[in-house]
Amino acid sequence: MITDATSAASTSQAAAAMKQATGMNKDDFLKLFVTQLQNQDPLNPQDGTQFISQLAQLTQVEQAYNTNTNLQSLLSQGNNAGTLAAVSLIGKEVEAPGSQVELSSGSASAVNYNLARSATTVTVSILDANGKVVKTIDGGAQGIGNNSVSWDGTDNSGATLTPGAYSFSVSAKDATGNTVTSTGLVRGKVNGVDMSGTTPILSVGSLKLNLTDVTSVTEGA
Repeated sequence: MITDATSAASTSQAAAAMKQATGMNKDDFLKLFVTQLQNQDPLNPQDGTQFISQLAQLTQVEQAYNTNTNLQSLLSQGNNAGTLAAVSLIGKEVEAPGSQVELSSGSASAVNYNLARSATTVTVSILDANGKVVKTIDGGAQGIGNNSVSWDGTDNSGATLTPGAYSFSVSAKDATGNTVTSTGLVRGKVNGVDMSGTTPILSVGSLKLNLTDVTSVTEGA
């Protein structure tokens, strides 16, 4: 959501906020101070140092309101910059950690992941929206770093599955049978941005990515 970045915080706004919260701002206090000086008993004058001390305290409170208001303005402008950055990603290829894969009608999908070490066996499981494994893919031996397997969009019986969003998991082991850590990756072209929340959400086909999760951006093909 884009907020008004042109409305800079002002001292009058802070003074108004302080008056609403405390019932008095610095100007009110000065008027009270002057009125009391004008009407005080000349033979028994008020202690002016107390007024000065109280005025200094009130000024500090007002400055604190000013600082808080300015910080809120800076945060709003920062959020606006993030939103505009998200919009600029439309049409570009992004990558983020995740275990989602989109199945498009009539085309195979790449299931992407990163291996912390080389693995002698890699098995990728495709799961439907209910968490049921619908396809198991043998990736064989693979090296350290980014890897992928191709999914033809069928289940284990060879039936073509409905296009849409699926999830996946990766099981990798080395030659001694020890588990190799894997991290799922989501890659794709951004085709929309949802700005209704506090953080922009990127649409990559039917998949959703939080802007803050994006780790790389490249020009779209």
